[in-house]
Amino acid sequence: MPEILSNQDVITLQQRYELILQSIGEGVYGLDSEGNTTFVNTAAEVMTGWLSNDLIGKVVHDFHHHTKSDGSHYPSCDCPVYKTIQDGIGRHVDDEVFWRKDGSSFPVEYVSTAIVRENTIIGAVVVFKDISERKQADERLKVALAQVEKLKEKLQAENHYLMEEIKEEHNFSKIIGNSPALHQILTQIEHVAPTDASVLIQGDSGTGKELIARAIHNASQRKGRPLVKINCGAITPSLVESELFGHEKGAFTGAFQQRIGRFELAHGGTLFLDEVGELPLDIQVKLLRVLQEGEFERVGSSETQKIDVRIIAATNRNILEMVEKTAFRSDLYYRLSVFPIQVPSLQQRIGDLPILADHILRRLNQTLSKKYEAISNSSLNQLCQYHWPGNIRELQNTLERAAIVGHPPVLEVNNLPSSPQRDHSTTAPLATLAEAERQHIVNTLSSVNWVIAGKRGAAAILDLPPSTLRSKMNKLSIARPT
Repeated sequence: MPEILSNQDVITLQQRYELILQSIGEGVYGLDSEGNTTFVNTAAEVMTGWLSNDLIGKVVHDFHHHTKSDGSHYPSCDCPVYKTIQDGIGRHVDDEVFWRKDGSSFPVEYVSTAIVRENTIIGAVVVFKDISERKQADERLKVALAQVEKLKEKLQAENHYLMEEIKEEHNFSKIIGNSPALHQILTQIEHVAPTDASVLIQGDSGTGKELIARAIHNASQRKGRPLVKINCGAITPSLVESELFGHEKGAFTGAFQQRIGRFELAHGGTLFLDEVGELPLDIQVKLLRVLQEGEFERVGSSETQKIDVRIIAATNRNILEMVEKTAFRSDLYYRLSVFPIQVPSLQQRIGDLPILADHILRRLNQTLSKKYEAISNSSLNQLCQYHWPGNIRELQNTLERAAIVGHPPVLEVNNLPSSPQRDHSTTAPLATLAEAERQHIVNTLSSVNWVIAGKRGAAAILDLPPSTLRSKMNKLSIARPT
């Protein structure tokens, strides 16, 4: 037979339980069958600011649960706590807020449990806790995961790009030659590489403009990041923007997934814009904005991204002539040509041909599994007399064809055009030595903004004392344009 408790025993037991509830760290509310508050512990008072005297005998929902986190009204009939009082089913909630007496709110996790006596629901107990720190940690985790995902996408894009780079064969691992024209280029590279200045490399096709760009990047402080290249003339005009800046999924027909553009891929490194003269005018405007403000948006996105990229551009076209014909923006030209470099043709550095040919031959031995030891003297003489309209690329192709059909150990080259010289009827008259020297000095002075002395001045590039350079300028009537 169960023991019957006296009223005093019941009061004592109730007081003991209340002491326990007062001592725990979670907030506790006791409710009767009508939803009125019967008990509030100290932790609940501290968390909400509502004291026991404020709530006892009143509907607690109207004090701390009246509004949702989005600011909309939260009727008590929809509250999980009051549903528990009605159906006796316990509920666990962690996506709502409680409101403090001062009008502020905090994210809360709570459990409502029905109090049942003799199969009758006589009330409910609500146990809750402030989960602000947990929510903040969750948000930080989401941000961190988003950053990890972004880095993962970028790494995948870099890996894909680098694999494509590996598949391509670069003509030389370093710049080969000893000619004065090449020495001037090397001096210019030495001056501009440590800076972040934009470089415009101009020269005929096949002269090695990409090699110059790689040399500048490899001698810069950005060499630990990739040199990302894009051939502006090899991309459909409608896709140039996506290639440069990337796009979001669904930005246009065929955009089945998000794509990182070359600018984003080159962040912290160098972007090489080959054949920059082929860029459409509307893309030139967007490129100018990136150069001026260091920011862009992916196609289909309104989110602005900051970018830190050095630009090296190259072209075989006459950009100034394009500017005059409004085919190229003058403001973009001046942004790109902070430091212009004019790459000499192979004809202008014909003295480098023997060592260039020897270097190419050694590489062909590796790629073709041949064992050529040298090029015959007669073939070398023919090579040096030819005018090479295709420059170094043509030289490489010529030697490769000869190596494929030839027999080691000596390479014979027999596939040059019969006439080794240009048709002079279509070329400009040759300049005198004084005229050539004058033009060379003017070009060098222009490339350094007419600075004569100093480590990065024209005299250093020309390997002359400043006084000698000034003397030559006077003799040749060279003056800075006003």
